[in-house]
Amino acid sequence: MKRRRLIILMPVLLFAVTLMLGGVFIKDVLATGTNIYTELNLFNRVLRLVQYYYVEETEPDSLIQGAIVGMLNQLDPHSNYIDPDRFERMEERNRGSYSGIGISFDIRHGWLTVISPLEGGPSAELGIRSGDVITHIEGKSAYDIKENEVFEKLRGPKGTEVTVSIRRGSEDEAIEYTIVRDDIRIQSVPYAFMIEPGIGYIRMARFSAQTSSELEDALQTLEGQGMEGLILDLRGNSGGYLTQAVEVADKFLSGGKKIVYTQGRIFGSSEEYFATDDTHEEIPMVVLINQGSASASEIVSGAMQDWDRGLVAGTDSFGKGLVQRQYQLPNGGAVLLTVARYYTAVGRLIQRPYEGGDRDEYYRHAGESIIERLEASAESLAAGDSPADTSGGPPTFQTLLQGRTVYGGGGITPDVEIDEVYVASRLYTDLNFDRMFFDFVNELSAENRVNWEGSFQDFLAGFEVKEGMIEDFRAFLEADSFAFEPDSFSVHIDEMERGLRAGIANHLWGDDARYQVVLADDPQIHRAIALMPDAAALLSESHRIEAQRAAEQ
Repeated sequence: MKRRRLIILMPVLLFAVTLMLGGVFIKDVLATGTNIYTELNLFNRVLRLVQYYYVEETEPDSLIQGAIVGMLNQLDPHSNYIDPDRFERMEERNRGSYSGIGISFDIRHGWLTVISPLEGGPSAELGIRSGDVITHIEGKSAYDIKENEVFEKLRGPKGTEVTVSIRRGSEDEAIEYTIVRDDIRIQSVPYAFMIEPGIGYIRMARFSAQTSSELEDALQTLEGQGMEGLILDLRGNSGGYLTQAVEVADKFLSGGKKIVYTQGRIFGSSEEYFATDDTHEEIPMVVLINQGSASASEIVSGAMQDWDRGLVAGTDSFGKGLVQRQYQLPNGGAVLLTVARYYTAVGRLIQRPYEGGDRDEYYRHAGESIIERLEASAESLAAGDSPADTSGGPPTFQTLLQGRTVYGGGGITPDVEIDEVYVASRLYTDLNFDRMFFDFVNELSAENRVNWEGSFQDFLAGFEVKEGMIEDFRAFLEADSFAFEPDSFSVHIDEMERGLRAGIANHLWGDDARYQVVLADDPQIHRAIALMPDAAALLSESHRIEAQRAAEQ
């Protein structure tokens, strides 16, 4: 009877879902109703066959969700169904906050270990440190705890309390803390510091609801420290809110300049976005992008390029120029549905081609330049396939002030290509993944062997890893049964020293210091610093042209 009721109700349920997705108007449904009902009946027929005759018992909810996924796969690579669990995590990231105790953690050898307390959070305020091991939560052992259990036990409503017991280093007695949960920011601007005298560095990891305000705080802090040029690092930033991208670009462009515009089919999906009143127009800037820079990152870098505002450097970006609208579903999940395409101020469509419906192929070729894609299409044509037309080459556009040539056809092509990147060895990657540098530095700390009298800047300029520490680290790995080829350790000795320097910096000054140590060996950062005079010349010429145009009016 349960199965029969499900089958009888299915056409009604599917029709209701059809109405919900995309805000379809009743008149639109009626206009194409015959075809919709025919297809729904076909779907109902297949569902009945599966329910009655398939070799194994099936769950109707998984079948329906699979059908939704399959339907959206026919559209474009970015229209997706988000199940309830993923949707909750996505909303948390987009809000940019949650309520909890404020730690980043890992489960090390079965024990819940604090990687770092988040600055300004309740754990940091109480004095909880990197390397502390949480042995008990509310009096119950935390050994062999799972990650989802950590979230369940340590997160909760703001103002509520949770008691934890902590083992610290070689101390015999546990330390008990009662922590009052508070709102914790998921930082979209995790790092901001002076990377060299006069040159500021800002890492922007995502575009969440707090991004614009976090960026403003970072800019004001760095300007107060004498910043005369800025490196805005958008590498690996896959995007987020369109409105936040507009607000970020607005900070660097004078009022009235178009930042981006969208074009869609439904009411309200075609809009234009303009700068209002800039606050940081006088700062020369280099914007770093790579194949992981997408969507909102491409809006910002494209606007800086179109208006000759800053130099864009790095490698070609991902090429995502589709605007998604989020429609929440009754089961707690959601549909992200493409409702428009966006274009930069000069008219460049950032979305790269996705014809063919193969999502794996689409993502496999992320970050390829338009030239590479056209060459691949030409090879495909020679092999007898039918790719898109390649005869015209990549579409070209001129920037709005200086008339420089920029390219459309998918993604942002940088003004200065920097294809040299630091590629870590497999050994170094594995050591970082297993947090072996972290564990070793914690052991040194327990033995009171992590000492530095000077400032972090002195450390950055002068700290050297002694040979004895390297040998101790090798012995530590062997005692921990970490598998590695002895020769590889010697070959990659520079990486071993870097990992130890970063680990010690993290222990003494926190994650911000660790990141600065890592960046010290980033070749793209070095090139970006060297490009700052060119960025200043670009900005100066743009100001000259604008002043001349204003005088002529």
